[in-house]
Amino acid sequence: MRDMALLLATISALAATSAFAQQSFGGYDCGGDCAGHKAGYEWAEENHISDAADCMGNSQPFNEGCEAYTENPDRGADADDDGIDIDG
Repeated sequence: MRDMALLLATISALAATSAFAQQSFGGYDCGGDCAGHKAGYEWAEENHISDAADCMGNSQPFNEGCEAYTENPDRGADADDDGIDIDG
């Protein structure tokens, strides 16, 4: 019984930790997901943006993704900072 309680407490702690873990992209917090950051990064890559001042889209995540490209054009857009694939 004691082992079962310990197991349940461990699972609950891990679930709570995962619920509060937040994705990031290029050092920027993603909020819900990193799709906007991915879109901004890909746009900057396609348009050969090299100056963060040129990252003036309609959303903060898009702009941050664009800025992430200017800071590190070799990082790629397909995964967050933890290597988890980004949908979108």
